[in-house]
Amino acid sequence: MDAKTRRPWHAFATPLIGKAVRKAARLAHSGGSAFPGKIAETIDPGFLARTLGQLPLGVVLVSGTNGKTTTTRMVASVLENLGLKVFTNPTGSNFTRGVVSALLDRVTLGGRLDADIAVLELDEAYAVHFVRQIKPRYCLLLNVMRDQLDRFGEIDNTARLLSSVAEATTGTVVLNREDPRIAALADVAPATASVRYFGLDASLRSFFPSDDDMATTVSLPGLGTAAEHMESGQASDGSDAADKAGQSCPDGDSDAGGRTPEALPADVTLMAVGDHQATFRIDGIGLTTPVRLEGVYNLYNAAAALAVVRAVLADIRRDAVGMTRAKSTGSPDFDVSAARMTSVAQSDTDALMAALSTVTPAFGRGESIDVNGSTVELLLVKNPMGFRLSLASFPSEGHDTMICINDEYADGRDMSWLWDVDFTSLRGTGVAMVSGVRAWDMALRLEYDQVPVAEVDTELDKAVERFVTADPGTPKHIYCTYTAMLAVRARLGRMTEVADAGVGR
Repeated sequence: MDAKTRRPWHAFATPLIGKAVRKAARLAHSGGSAFPGKIAETIDPGFLARTLGQLPLGVVLVSGTNGKTTTTRMVASVLENLGLKVFTNPTGSNFTRGVVSALLDRVTLGGRLDADIAVLELDEAYAVHFVRQIKPRYCLLLNVMRDQLDRFGEIDNTARLLSSVAEATTGTVVLNREDPRIAALADVAPATASVRYFGLDASLRSFFPSDDDMATTVSLPGLGTAAEHMESGQASDGSDAADKAGQSCPDGDSDAGGRTPEALPADVTLMAVGDHQATFRIDGIGLTTPVRLEGVYNLYNAAAALAVVRAVLADIRRDAVGMTRAKSTGSPDFDVSAARMTSVAQSDTDALMAALSTVTPAFGRGESIDVNGSTVELLLVKNPMGFRLSLASFPSEGHDTMICINDEYADGRDMSWLWDVDFTSLRGTGVAMVSGVRAWDMALRLEYDQVPVAEVDTELDKAVERFVTADPGTPKHIYCTYTAMLAVRARLGRMTEVADAGVGR
């Protein structure tokens, strides 16, 4: 046992100290959800490994450039709906100290964690640090896109970071077969681990181009916008639509092993999208379910979530007899219920679809908040692909639009990626307000795409209030980077009822 995992003599006090720091931070309205975790890591570096080591079903680690928070929420929600006790980090604070901070909310003063499984979102770089302490039983790797170039460099480096996660996974590695850099990570998975894929039908591939072949996701020749496609509910049938989709992401695209997507068997395939509806192919059968999630991109995240949930269920069914009790924690109160596990093991695809249909958007990711008679949707954007897909999924017609851009560490300092986003879909309606630290940079970018901007104000609090109170009854979109989203949400929380996400106001 090394110095970092050894239990210090004062470890018994870690939960108490951490909980006290967390309470003090909330009373002080300081907001930072990861600060208590930073304190706990400092005084007791082995707390994370010891606590998560109690879990009988281990850890599901979710990482990738886009979609981590929403996908983590989906996986956790579906598993809970099926009957498991799930620990997760719900705020999007995806550094190791954020996970520790979330643990401090859930553990008893004695350090016990009453859960069967953890579903954790980890930042691509911090996932490497995490797997040095905890080897996940499952990992779900979503995609690799250019994001925060000042932190990660180019995307091949991000793929190398995620390869460390695949290498450390002991049970099942779940990969995006449509992303060649992610699909190639099957080659580094341990020989003892199984590999599963989630994927897209050919008719949908042009809505989710890889970083190498982004053309536009705002308007696709022959297919229209993503929103129009969702309204039509067009299903795949091998027709011309599939051929046109292939023009943007040709079937010849392959991973590092020379495998095309079609050569990789997807455990879950997104077949068709509609207005709050999706069709998935599972075990050769098409299953359609209503969804409460917003945005076409989240329907693909749903396929990813279903794939890893099916991996967990497969292990529960296989190990049901041996999992009638949890690892010894010194108290029968923390035993895994044999009856509960038997019930979970009997979950079929209909149960999966029903569970998925109840999942709501993660905070700030298509979250809707009512303010003075207007519906305000918060849309997190942090890289070219994410912004493009948001613009494609949320038409500006009939809405007022605000864009808030910050360049704090959590956003990435390098905002040059804004020049890789096509904003022409906003020309017709214009943008009512641009705010944030980099408001003038954003306004300049919009000017180059001939998008009218009504007002620019770097004072975000004032700008948000003016924007949401103008034109009562008109629905509104606010596109914002991560720290801007937290600030916008906090400002809205002082104006109306906003669900507590654990990050303070």
